[in-house]
Amino acid sequence: MDIIELLTPAYEAAWLPWAVQYFFLIGIAATAALLAAWLAFGSAESDRARLLPAVVTVLLVTAIAAPVSLLADLHQPGRFWHFYAHPTPWSWMSLGAFLLPVFVVLSLAFAALWWLRKPGLLRLVAVLLALSALSILTYTGGEMMVVRARPLWATPFLPINLALTGMLGTLGAVLLVARWLPASLGAAPLLLVRRIAQWVSLALVVTALVWALLGALGQSPSFSEAISLFNDFGAWKLALVGSVIGGLVLLALIWRPVPGGMSAGYALLLALAMLVAAWVFRWIVFMAVQTVPKFGAGLYLQGISLGGDGVLGMVGVFGLVAALIAIVTWGLFRFPPRAHAALA
Repeated sequence: MDIIELLTPAYEAAWLPWAVQYFFLIGIAATAALLAAWLAFGSAESDRARLLPAVVTVLLVTAIAAPVSLLADLHQPGRFWHFYAHPTPWSWMSLGAFLLPVFVVLSLAFAALWWLRKPGLLRLVAVLLALSALSILTYTGGEMMVVRARPLWATPFLPINLALTGMLGTLGAVLLVARWLPASLGAAPLLLVRRIAQWVSLALVVTALVWALLGALGQSPSFSEAISLFNDFGAWKLALVGSVIGGLVLLALIWRPVPGGMSAGYALLLALAMLVAAWVFRWIVFMAVQTVPKFGAGLYLQGISLGGDGVLGMVGVFGLVAALIAIVTWGLFRFPPRAHAALA
């Protein structure tokens, strides 16, 4: 019997965990902006207006924290400046360098107008913010989809899934933040979050079914790549099976009957489940896909450091988010009467 030895090289990851944190936070920020823009057109006493304080908090926190993760991923300030000194309009990343500051400024303006109770200007900025959010979702999905060497990235389903899971993350963050606001939002707005989550989950299921159908018809190379990974590598088989099981559990939580309203425990569990689902999806898309060889027989060996480029960096980002939540909630809700009114 012949023994064939396979040597698997070790390559450094091109996208570090900082990228996971950035795409997680910017996905939440962009979808929170879309949600906030929609809520801004609700009447003053509606559930939409009552939900706006929590959404504004999530929008502000993530719109500030996301660029910090991006700058950390770029490593060198000179690389960031290079986007402006030498623009390349054909590059999604270069376009993002111009789109992101606009989005951050509009997010800050929206929060300020909401706090100042300027409904007319708020709704005008809401329209601009929604358009800016769509541009962010387009550029973040586009800069991955353009990598044709990786079929799991080079598919139009990726930007769609990034947007939908980003909205799940936003809804989870809203449920989580609402627990620490000074005045309870009541059951009705939280049930509104759950209804939106149900629509988003349905969209994710439909997207997955269309992806599988096109794959079965030989029209989706990303589906064929996923099946190949499932058949060839035990780690990917475990990851895909775990993803399916996790998705079913999440669907069960989202669609669980709540005749008496959402309890605090259920709201917390649902919030954490949606946030974890959004983050894990990005971890698999970024980090796990990079271990798939473009050429060769085995998975690339890539480890995660304990320092700033790895575990410590991820913990630091979540610490920054926690600090920003404390600062933003204190700043927005400390001073009445602006603190307790969503719209005039």
